[in-house]
Amino acid sequence: MNNNTSHAHRQTLGDPIVLTLSVGFIVLFVALSLFDLDGIASLIGTGFAWTAKVFGSYFQLLLMMTFFIAIGLACTPAARAKIGNLDQPEMSTFKWLAIIMCTLLAGGGVFFAAGEPIYHFVVTPPSFSSEAGTAEAIPGAMAQSFMHWGFLAWAVLGTLAAVVFAHSHYVQGKPLQPRTLLYPVFGERVMGGWFGSVVDACCVIAVVAGTVGPIGFLATQVSFGFNQLFGFSDGIGTQMVILVILACVYVTSAVTGIHRGIQLLSQLNVLLALAVAAVIFIFGPTIFLINTYFQGFGQYLSSFVEMATMTAGTAPDWWMQWWTVFFFAWFMGYAPLMAIFVARISRGRSIREMILAVAVMAPIATTIWFTLLGGSGIFYQLNGTIDLTEALNTFQFDVATLTVAQALPGGSLMALAILLLTTVFVATTGDSMSYAIAVVSSGHDRPKTVVRAFWGITMAVMAAILLYMGAGQISVLQQFIVLTAIPVSLILLPSLWLGPKLAYAMAREQGLIATPVAPKPADSRKVEEAP
Repeated sequence: MNNNTSHAHRQTLGDPIVLTLSVGFIVLFVALSLFDLDGIASLIGTGFAWTAKVFGSYFQLLLMMTFFIAIGLACTPAARAKIGNLDQPEMSTFKWLAIIMCTLLAGGGVFFAAGEPIYHFVVTPPSFSSEAGTAEAIPGAMAQSFMHWGFLAWAVLGTLAAVVFAHSHYVQGKPLQPRTLLYPVFGERVMGGWFGSVVDACCVIAVVAGTVGPIGFLATQVSFGFNQLFGFSDGIGTQMVILVILACVYVTSAVTGIHRGIQLLSQLNVLLALAVAAVIFIFGPTIFLINTYFQGFGQYLSSFVEMATMTAGTAPDWWMQWWTVFFFAWFMGYAPLMAIFVARISRGRSIREMILAVAVMAPIATTIWFTLLGGSGIFYQLNGTIDLTEALNTFQFDVATLTVAQALPGGSLMALAILLLTTVFVATTGDSMSYAIAVVSSGHDRPKTVVRAFWGITMAVMAAILLYMGAGQISVLQQFIVLTAIPVSLILLPSLWLGPKLAYAMAREQGLIATPVAPKPADSRKVEEAP
C-alpha cells in the first residue's frame, strides 16, 4: 500500500469524472445501438477504417520503438534496480509468471490461436508470395501470427510504461492511474482537475471495449461448442447462462484480490494449459509441430522488419485494418492498465526481470501455444481432415477453434478441455481488468471490494445486452478499440524516453550506479597575485 496516499483518498469510491465518462460511454453505446443498430455500426466502421489508414503506421512505429528501447534498457546497469522498494519479490516466480501469461494472453490470444495461423495458411499474407494452402505457405502463416502476438504486442503491454509507474508510484507516491504516465511531462497540472480525469477515462473506455469483446465472444464460442458436443441449444438463453457463470467466476476472483483469487485462477489456468499442450505435443503430429515451429520462428525473425513495417501502401487496406493495425491498436488500448497491473505484481523484481519476462519470455511461450493449436490445425487442413477455408474467410474463429479441437487426439474430450481452458483464460482477463479499472477509478492500489465488483458486473451486463442485440454488435465494439488507440497512444508516447530516464533514476536512488558529480566552479574569491 502506498503510504503517501491519504486516508480520505483511499476511501473514495472513484473519481466522479472518470466514473461519469466511462459509464456514460457504456450507456451511450448501448442506447445508440438500441436506437439505430445499423447507424452506429456504420459510423464506427467508417471511423475504424479512417483511423487504421491514417494512424496505422504511427501505431506500428510506436510498438517497434517500445520493444527496441525496452530491450536496450534491459541490457544496461540501470535494469538491476528493484521495483517497489522491496529486496525480495512479493510472490514466487511461478505465480508471477502465471499471472503475466494469463492476463496478457487471455484477452484474445486463446481465441485466435487456432484460427489465425490457418487463416494465413489459406489466405497468403501480403509479406509473402507462397501459394496458399501448400506446404510452402506454412512458415509465412506462422510468422504472420507470431508478428501479431509476439514481441511487439507484449512489449507495449508492460515494459517502459510499467517502469514509469514503478518510479512514479513507489518512489514519488503518485497514484496508479494512467495520468501518472504524463506527470513527468505536465507536473501537478495533470494529477488534479479534469485533464487527468479525461486521460484516465480514455484508458478505462479502451479497456472496457477490449474486455467486453472477449467476454461476449466466449459466451458464443462455448454455446456453439456445447451445441456441437452435447446438443444444447445454441441460442441467447445458453449464452446468457454461460455469461452469468463466467461473471461470477471472475468477479469473485477480482474481489478476493491479487494474492488470492487472481493468483489461484492464474495458476489453475497455467497448469491446465500445460496439460493440454502436453497432450497435443505428445499425441498429436509431433514432428510436424517441431518443424513448423522452427520454420515459422525463423521466418518471423528473418521477415520481422518487413512485416512490422508493412503499410496500407504495400498491402490491401482491408488486410491492414483487420489484422496488423487492429491488433496493434487493441494492445495499445490495453497498455496503460496492463502496465499498472504489471507494476503492481512485480514489486521486488528487477527492471530487467520484468522486461525480459514480458517482452521475451511471454512472447516465446505465446508462439509455442499458437504452434500447438494453429500448427495442428494447419496439419489437419493440409491433409484434408478438416476444411476451414469458408469459415475463416467469414471470420468464424469460434468454428475454427472447436473444429481443430475435435480433430486433436481425444476428440470431444479435448474439445471440452479447450473450451474450459478458454473460459478460464477469459476469466483471468475479466478479474485482472476489473481490478485494474478499480485501481484507476479509486487512485489506490487496494481498491474497495464494491468498486472491483461494480466494474466486473458492468462489463458482463454490457456484454449481455450486446449479445441480446446480436453478436455482430460486439464486433462493432471491437472496432471501436482502434479509435480509442489514438488518445491512448499519445498517453504512452512519453514513456519512450521517460522509461529509461526513470530507470536510471531508480538505479541511482538504490545506489546501483554512481550519481554524476558536477565539477566544482572556480573560487571567485581567489585574487590573482600581481606579477
